[in-house]
Amino acid sequence: MVHLNFTDLSEEAQNRLLEDSKKDVERKFGDAIRKYVRENHTCFETTIAEEALWNLYSYTFVFNI
Repeated sequence: MVHLNFTDLSEEAQNRLLEDSKKDVERKFGDAIRKYVRENHTCFETTIAEEALWNLYSYTFVFNI
């Protein structure tokens, strides 16, 4: 069995997965994050990017070799 993690992927694949994760986070939690950003005076894009990285851990990756 081969075990890969996110950093073992090509930069292009990492960027694509991160963008997909950002869209997923915004779709699922966008309103809650906007509220948090307003209350804590933080940057929406930075918060989405951080949450997207955490969200990647919830994904199950399947690779065709």
